[in-house]
Amino acid sequence: MAVSMRLMRFGEKKRPFYRIVVSDRRSPRDGRFIEQIGVYDPHQNPAKVLFKEERAIDWLKKGAQPTQTVRQLLIRSGIYKKWAEGQ
Repeated sequence: MAVSMRLMRFGEKKRPFYRIVVSDRRSPRDGRFIEQIGVYDPHQNPAKVLFKEERAIDWLKKGAQPTQTVRQLLIRSGIYKKWAEGQ
């Protein structure tokens, strides 16, 4: 089973916020997911990004592939660097 870390859209029309989830790559964007590991609200200034750091690192160690956007959020929050140093 190919697992990815991606954004799941929530919120109102033209005012989205996102949950950062781990899901099977074949499931739809807003479909079933395995675990929620964070939230991202781009409308706050600065943008609000919260991760469950231990769980995010654990999923990266298990081989979950983050999407390009989630990878940038992980880099910005410093989690990606911690994971890379641990390898």
